Amino acid sequence: MRSHGGFWLKALSQPTIDLTLRTQAGQRTRIVESPGLSLPKDELDALVEQLRVVAAKTLPEESLSYGIFSGEPERLSRAIITLISEEDTGRPIAFNALSVMDVPLDGEPTEVTHLGLVMVDPDVRGQGLSWVLYGLTALVLFARDGLRPKWISNVTQVPAVVGMVSDTFSDVFPSPLPGARQSFAHLQLARGIMARHRAVFGVGEEAGFDEARSVITNAYTGGSDALKKTFEIAPKHRDAVYNEFCEHELDYGRGDDVLQIGRVDLAGARRYLMSEVPPGSLPALLAASAMLALQRLVLPVVYWMDDTRAFGTLRPRRQESGAAR
Repeated sequence: MRSHGGFWLKALSQPTIDLTLRTQAGQRTRIVESPGLSLPKDELDALVEQLRVVAAKTLPEESLSYGIFSGEPERLSRAIITLISEEDTGRPIAFNALSVMDVPLDGEPTEVTHLGLVMVDPDVRGQGLSWVLYGLTALVLFARDGLRPKWISNVTQVPAVVGMVSDTFSDVFPSPLPGARQSFAHLQLARGIMARHRAVFGVGEEAGFDEARSVITNAYTGGSDALKKTFEIAPKHRDAVYNEFCEHELDYGRGDDVLQIGRVDLAGARRYLMSEVPPGSLPALLAASAMLALQRLVLPVVYWMDDTRAFGTLRPRRQESGAAR
C-alpha cells in the first residue's frame, strides 16, 4: 500500500518522471520521461542497451534505424520510455517508447503524445502486458498534468492495436466504432504530424497520406521497414470489427498504416481502469477511486480556480506588462 501510494505521489509531483512500480508478480515497470535530458550518459546508454535487448529478441534478423534507435539525442530527449523487466533477474522483456510532439492546433502549439514503438519478448507474449505498455504511462501523464485532456496519436497496421486505441481513448479517428468522425481538430493535427514528425514513427517523405481516411500509404520506407506485416500475421483483435476494418482500409502489400488521433480524458481514463487493468491491481483501484472523487467533487473547482493554464475554450489570464496608469 505504501509503495503504491508513493508511486502516485511521485508521479504527481515530479517535473520529469522517473518511476518504478511492481505492476504484477515477478515484474517491475520503469517509466522514464525525457531520458536524453534527465539521465547521466552512462545510465542513458544502459537504458538504450536494455531496449536493444528486447528489440533483438523481437526482430532477431532485422534492425531499426528510427526514433530512439536512430542515435539522435533529440529523439531520447522527447521520449517517454516504459520498460518492463523481470524482478529477480533484471532481464528486460518489453518496452514502449512514447514521443512528445509539438503540433499546431488553431494557431497555437499543442502537445501530442505519440504512443510509439512497442516491443515484447516473444517468450512472454500473452502474459497481459498490454495494459502497462499502452495505457499506464498515458494515465500517469494525464494525472501529473492535472487531469486535463491530452491529445494522443498512434500509427499502426495491427488490428489488435487499432482496437486497443479505439477502446481505451476518447474521440478516436479513424475507428470503426459508431460515432467516430474526423473533426477539424483531428485533421489539423494529422496534417501537422505528417508535415513535421514523420521521423518519429519511421515514415519517409515518399509516403503518401489520405487525409479523408487518415491512412498513410507506402509507410514502411523511413527506417521502420522491419515492422511491415502481412494481414495474415498481424495480431488480431478479439472483436472482429477491428480486423475487418483494417483489412478493408489498408493495403498490406503496399504497406499502409492508419494514423489515429484521439484524447486521453477522464472518461477514457476511467474506461481504461475498469476494462483494461487487471481487477486485482492495487494501483488501479487507488487511481480509480481518485478519478471518481475528482470527477464528482474536486475537478470543477480545480479548473475554475486555476487561471494560469488553458483548458478547452478557457484561456489563462494574461500577465500585464508595465505599470498601470
